[in-house]
Amino acid sequence: MPKRPTDHPADTASARNSSPASKPVLPPSPDTPTPLLGNLTPSQFMRRYWQKKPLLIRQAIPKVEAPLSRDEFFDLADKDEVEARLITHFRNKWQLEHGPFAADELPSVTQRAWTLLVQGVDLYDDRARALLDRFRFVPDARLDDLMISYATDGGGVGPHFDSYDVFLLQVKGKRRWRIGAQKDLTLQPGLPLKVLQHFEAEEEWLLEPGDMLYLPPHIAHDGVAEGECMTCSIGFRAPSASELTAQFLYHLAERGESAVQPNVLYRDPQQPAVDRPAELPAALIERVGAILADVKWNEQDIASFLGSYLSEPKPSVVFDPPQRPLNEARFISQASKSGVRLDRKTSLLYNRRFFFVNGEETVFAGGKKWLFDLADRRSMSAKRFVTLSYDSSVTALLHEWYRAGWIQVGELV
Repeated sequence: MPKRPTDHPADTASARNSSPASKPVLPPSPDTPTPLLGNLTPSQFMRRYWQKKPLLIRQAIPKVEAPLSRDEFFDLADKDEVEARLITHFRNKWQLEHGPFAADELPSVTQRAWTLLVQGVDLYDDRARALLDRFRFVPDARLDDLMISYATDGGGVGPHFDSYDVFLLQVKGKRRWRIGAQKDLTLQPGLPLKVLQHFEAEEEWLLEPGDMLYLPPHIAHDGVAEGECMTCSIGFRAPSASELTAQFLYHLAERGESAVQPNVLYRDPQQPAVDRPAELPAALIERVGAILADVKWNEQDIASFLGSYLSEPKPSVVFDPPQRPLNEARFISQASKSGVRLDRKTSLLYNRRFFFVNGEETVFAGGKKWLFDLADRRSMSAKRFVTLSYDSSVTALLHEWYRAGWIQVGELV
């Protein structure tokens, strides 16, 4: 699926959304049935449907509300740092424009067949982040972002397929979905969008607010608005093998963590004189091949790479440090009263030996159990922080994160 644009709230909304959400939304435990998954447990869903077959869920979130109003959504699409796209299908012609979009640059809401997409809305709004958190029964390392699609009557992005898993949650109005498990994924040539050349629908549903459709990768689908509507798309990361290989080798080279001695220069004492100077020497190819074959890594190198790579913020992400940061003593005092929470843009992963925050790797010091909980819950209560406050290495680390804008004082209560 094409990357998704995002929306930006008005100034008053931005101020409101910078405060903690009124109530944390924790994902269901693996063995607890939940309406979110059609009263399946997350374990049952992952075993039966994840990357296997589609699932339609009626009233996955009853009485759901769109995270942003239409006006807030349009305001967000006008932000320079936000990834927004406008897709129109006027006079049977597909067109694509990239944002930002001022309000007067968008078509009228009374005009048919246009769609505004905003990617990564969870980075800019606590309500969107709370909605995304409902899906954390899938590991954070795989969870990507929440995109919102606003469409007028007849709006859509054409029949297409995604290379990743996606949950399509209807939050306002109605959208008709048609899907098919076709093998022909040929795209129409010459279009700015990835639209399937031959779409064969096998099933069709009309989704209303609260309804949700799960699709595994490569299931062809086409969603068309019936009246004005908004749809939340919860997408997952699926890096290609070539991307992972390239990034991992770069990670090894950057850290100098391989069996090859980094300061040993290439030597060829037996190189003879040549009469074809432009020809690549066979001995050079052989020697470099031997060097590359000697590169070695272990499981910890792979874990280190994945933790750093998968927690790295997207290039557009900018953290906002506190304008008047508390010193460490006042930070500890305040956090002991109100707890701390991860900033909605922060990614915190861990394994048995290290934790990875926003692309940085750190070995566990004290407070290991509580840092696990902070990563899993994305907040830490005042009571738990008091327990940690006697460990200066942990409080110093959390204060450093606070000064960077990675965590905020005040738990989700």
